Amino acid sequence: MLDAINVAPRKLVAEVIGTFALIFIGAGSIIVTDGTSLIGIAIAHGLAIALLVSALGHVSGALFNPALTIGLWVTQQMDTVNTVAYIMAQLIGGVLGALALVLLFPEVMRDATDLGTPLLTPGVSFAQGVGIEIILTTFLMLAVFGTAIDKRGPNIGGFGIGLVITMDILAAGPLTGAAMNPARAFGPALLSGEWANHLVYWIGPIIGAVAAALLYHYVFADEEAKAGVVAA
Repeated sequence: MLDAINVAPRKLVAEVIGTFALIFIGAGSIIVTDGTSLIGIAIAHGLAIALLVSALGHVSGALFNPALTIGLWVTQQMDTVNTVAYIMAQLIGGVLGALALVLLFPEVMRDATDLGTPLLTPGVSFAQGVGIEIILTTFLMLAVFGTAIDKRGPNIGGFGIGLVITMDILAAGPLTGAAMNPARAFGPALLSGEWANHLVYWIGPIIGAVAAALLYHYVFADEEAKAGVVAA
């Protein structure tokens, strides 16, 4: 996925587009189903990521997620300048995706679902929400390393990553929304004004992504891969 990354407009535009698609399709599926079709919501998120990662992975690495970006920074796959630029592009894409939902979707449907903003279900505590998001994002980051970064892995485009997102939403979507992505939460929250437990969707995904990245880098990666990391 990421042999080397340099700050280039085309890479940042790709990150904006991919994150836009995730919010517009993913949160949009929540809006149109009134949040009642777990299978449809999971498939919509998974397909959006699978197809956009496959389409744009060769351009930017197709991260579309600040938590995954930080995981790559921790393992020296990206330098600090690129990491910050990517995170900004991803947050902008998330906001633009939510803005498109506000402009194009009926207000009554948007309001009924808080614009698809991920929320903790009643009975799930802040700590439980963080723990769930940690576990879900750990699986996601492992899929990114195993199918997109590690050259020994299967060349299946973004479909392995999309399937993990589908799996995670089916398992925990009703509990936390299964965001696994700060940008996925930030865009809809900013446009809807729904900030309840918003830090869950930063703390959990970042911890999960960093833990999985370190695990893969230091335990699963071969010596050649470790020697070839780039701090672009």
